[in-house]
Amino acid sequence: MNPNDFPAPKDGFVLTHFLVVADQVRSRDFYQKIFGGQVLIERDPVIMKVANSWLILNEGGGPTDDKPTVTLTTPPDPNRTSAFLNVRVADIQKVYKDWSAKGAKFLTEPKDHGVEIRAYIRDPDGHLIEVGQTTRRPA
Repeated sequence: MNPNDFPAPKDGFVLTHFLVVADQVRSRDFYQKIFGGQVLIERDPVIMKVANSWLILNEGGGPTDDKPTVTLTTPPDPNRTSAFLNVRVADIQKVYKDWSAKGAKFLTEPKDHGVEIRAYIRDPDGHLIEVGQTTRRPA
């Protein structure tokens, strides 16, 4: 990967998603294998480009001087969440077949909800990932 791609803009900002993981190597391998992520930094933290976005994968820990009351942890209950990754795809049936073959465990087969078809997977730490295909665009 080109180091010039590093998500440190000269103007404006770049949005990245930070995930707390229990094992950086396991999570890095998952995002490489399933999503084709390109690793820029191998660990401490892992920084990788996934499609047109960025992921930072790092182990949790206690408060720091800039977040003195915050502890970072993996999801304590994967069935309760307040945030998740949302991946939009062109052909969800193809992605379902391809990613399942690579080891992704979908919660259900893709379900048609009229304006979109969607299904969900979890990463190794239980982070929820929505995989969806838009079927109707705004007028």
